[in-house]
Amino acid sequence: MSAIYHIGLKIYYFIVLIYSFFNAKAKKWIEGRKNWRLKFKNISKEPKIWFHFASLGEFEQGKPLLQAVRNQYPQKKIVITFFSPSGYEIRKNSPLGDFILYLPLDSPKNAEDFIQIFNPEMGIFNKYEYWYFFYKALHQNQIRIYVTSAIFRKNQVFFKWYGGFNRKILGYVSHFFVQNKTSGELLKNIGLSNFTLSGDTRFDSVLNLAKNKKEFPLIQQFKGNKKLIIAGSTWPDDEKILSNFHLNDYWKIVIAPHEIAEHKLLALENFFEGKSIRYSTLSEQDRMNENTKAIIIDNIGMLSSLYAYGEIAYIGGGFGAGIHNTLEAAAWGLPVIFGPNHQKFQEAKDLVANKGGYAIHDQISLNAVLDLLMNHEETRKKSGSIALDYVVKNTGATAIIMKAVFKT
Repeated sequence: MSAIYHIGLKIYYFIVLIYSFFNAKAKKWIEGRKNWRLKFKNISKEPKIWFHFASLGEFEQGKPLLQAVRNQYPQKKIVITFFSPSGYEIRKNSPLGDFILYLPLDSPKNAEDFIQIFNPEMGIFNKYEYWYFFYKALHQNQIRIYVTSAIFRKNQVFFKWYGGFNRKILGYVSHFFVQNKTSGELLKNIGLSNFTLSGDTRFDSVLNLAKNKKEFPLIQQFKGNKKLIIAGSTWPDDEKILSNFHLNDYWKIVIAPHEIAEHKLLALENFFEGKSIRYSTLSEQDRMNENTKAIIIDNIGMLSSLYAYGEIAYIGGGFGAGIHNTLEAAAWGLPVIFGPNHQKFQEAKDLVANKGGYAIHDQISLNAVLDLLMNHEETRKKSGSIALDYVVKNTGATAIIMKAVFKT
């Protein structure tokens, strides 16, 4: 199976290579992995702590642990790797890492060379990153492997009769820090008891963000004495139904789309038929008037702080592969609305069950929820308070992990 896995990754690399001639993100994925050995061949051999994240969302999830390690052990060198360009390109200059790079393609040679170059004393993988050759090489070199904010579902390949190879990867892990009891029970069912129920470090992350409000004067100016809906990480299906909702004179909307390619922004502007303005042109005072009902955020990095200006949050992705981060909005005390595809996200289900969140299925249900929250201030504030309480009650994962791993 390891040979098939190895061949499969080579095929995957070849497909991305071909795609890179037509796609900027794929090109960065390929270019970023070139000559990584030469770039780091002369670094010191002192033991380092290695953190790996799939992408930007996972980095933000694991950031409280990174910060805790950096604060507790300022003398330690930290290596950070990313699988995706959306993580690396945005956080490649993070002060939390001394060495930041793309994760080399998983192979026996790359794994062994990576260990020789960086000499990690441990590898900390966030949530669901399982790479066979890297895990095997770490295990064979007696380097501890931790998986933080781990979450499992019974339909995953690890728990199928044909998942022996994948279970072998899990067997290399020194300790899992799982998000919920279900994940622990699933590990038990395949003979693994080396886990701690720690919860999700995202709760620590979003609460920390909410304690440090960033000022955006242009957003405040746009808001004025009105109220705002903040729509985050939206896709076209989200944007269509949001634009079809009639905002009354007391409400406006700020939309931060998931993708900010020019053709995506133009399509979003078309939805609002001349009643929107891009954030990058907002300083041009003559471009904003009473008919402007929406700001389109045409940059990356503002969203988590924008929620501070809102009264209601809409989280995108629920009409596609799955919703994006609901907790960032909840940490600001906003009721959250999202589409139907949210069943894989425990926090979304919890928020709905406790009436801090609202799942919608179409235009009609969106209209009903927005009418409820916009026109009934007491209901809106109560839902927001429930959402914030949910975040606060679920913090603490970082402290549990630090105590278990570093004995602090």
